[in-house]
Amino acid sequence: MDQDRTPLFDAIREYNRIRPAYFRIPGHRYERGVSSRWTELVGGEIFKFDLTETPLLDDLHHPESAIKEAQELAAEVFGALRSFFLVNGTTCGNEAMIASTAFEGQKIAIPRNAHKSALMGLIISGARPIYVMPGLSSEFGLQGGISPQAADAVFRENPDCKGLMVVSPTYYGICSDIRGLSESCHRHGAALIVDEAHGAHMYFSERLPDGALAQGADMCAQSIHKVTGSLTQSSMLHIGSGLVDGDRVEATLHIVQSTSPSYLLMTSLDLARRELALNGRGLIANAVDLALYARNAIDGIDGIACAGEGITGTAGIAGMDTTRLVISAGRIGLTGFELKRILYEGYGVDLELSDHANALAIVTFANTREDIDRLIAALRDIGEKRGGGPPIGDGTPLPPIPPYALSPREAYFASKRIIPWQDARGKVASEMIAPYPPGIPVIYPGEIVSDEVWEYVEAFRLRKGHLHGPADGGLDSYKVIDA
Repeated sequence: MDQDRTPLFDAIREYNRIRPAYFRIPGHRYERGVSSRWTELVGGEIFKFDLTETPLLDDLHHPESAIKEAQELAAEVFGALRSFFLVNGTTCGNEAMIASTAFEGQKIAIPRNAHKSALMGLIISGARPIYVMPGLSSEFGLQGGISPQAADAVFRENPDCKGLMVVSPTYYGICSDIRGLSESCHRHGAALIVDEAHGAHMYFSERLPDGALAQGADMCAQSIHKVTGSLTQSSMLHIGSGLVDGDRVEATLHIVQSTSPSYLLMTSLDLARRELALNGRGLIANAVDLALYARNAIDGIDGIACAGEGITGTAGIAGMDTTRLVISAGRIGLTGFELKRILYEGYGVDLELSDHANALAIVTFANTREDIDRLIAALRDIGEKRGGGPPIGDGTPLPPIPPYALSPREAYFASKRIIPWQDARGKVASEMIAPYPPGIPVIYPGEIVSDEVWEYVEAFRLRKGHLHGPADGGLDSYKVIDA
């Protein structure tokens, strides 16, 4: 196909050339109805692209022309059998992948550290999760990967499991052995679905791990907006094999996607795909080079370290996206939370996220050497001023995965009540609890609060550790299923 084509962008441009009298939604009528405070700053041209299903612009939920061709072009670039544009982010892609793989009462294997959209997919589908624990990297306190051996164990114990979901790469750039996982799934007639929200760029560089589709994944969802140039909330879902029922996936996307899809988002996908197809290898090479330069400099700063490919081969980690800079200042006594705050407030450097041990900088092709030098200079100054300090870390092992009494769907619709946390032992959880570190949930809705889980969480609560999930962050109270 002609990857220089931008069918949806061209269709909107032609519609704007015609510029008919407009009596459709949206109501701002090109740029005329947009607040002048906005247009005075940014101009009016972009608002002419915020249209709807006009005669030239096709329909996302029944594509026949411009959107259909744009999706076919994307499928060719990523090596997919079929691709879908997503306007509700990879969240809706993950929901659709789960809900089209396992149905009410059926089993699907889910990583314990999956994005919360996986839980939403389980609620929508009614499937019963078989949770798989990722490895843990001791050096940086990072969540590792899912190994093929772990997958084989799941299928031995659950031969009726319909599929396995994997997050690869993770937010921190950790990649699982997708090729090995694919072989494990296919030996058991199950589908491998990959939350590849952070990995669309990996299809365009031999210096990064291969993309999921290239390694045999049956389906994946990607946030094109995260590192490959489209607008926030725009993503893609790709089907990689005939093991997936594409019509069922499409029908499920009708449930989880807006009936008023943004043409700005879809046009940004069309244009980002073109840039990747024509220039992707050079663009991603620039990102890899910048990240390598940054990592080498950061590793030369006393007391500060940057995770690299040295952790590959441990904790189920098959590869590392080196454009993710996982930065630890634990040796000078700073948590990741503190490091991120100091960088922003003191140096005007804003990182993506932080946890107890690390802060994360994401490098893309749109970063500049100046950006990288500002980060390096800030870290060097922090290292010099801070000096030594008590190391940051927590080596407490995770408790065993507790048994569950209800599926996530059953738990979601069940009656609930709030009780003192001290009385939560033996109750059926209504809220997830994920202590940081390591950020892996120790309890999910529908599971029974075991003694081991309660004691592990209580230790965090007493030392005022960070607990993600419960409505009461201090965990004086806790929401459970009303028995």
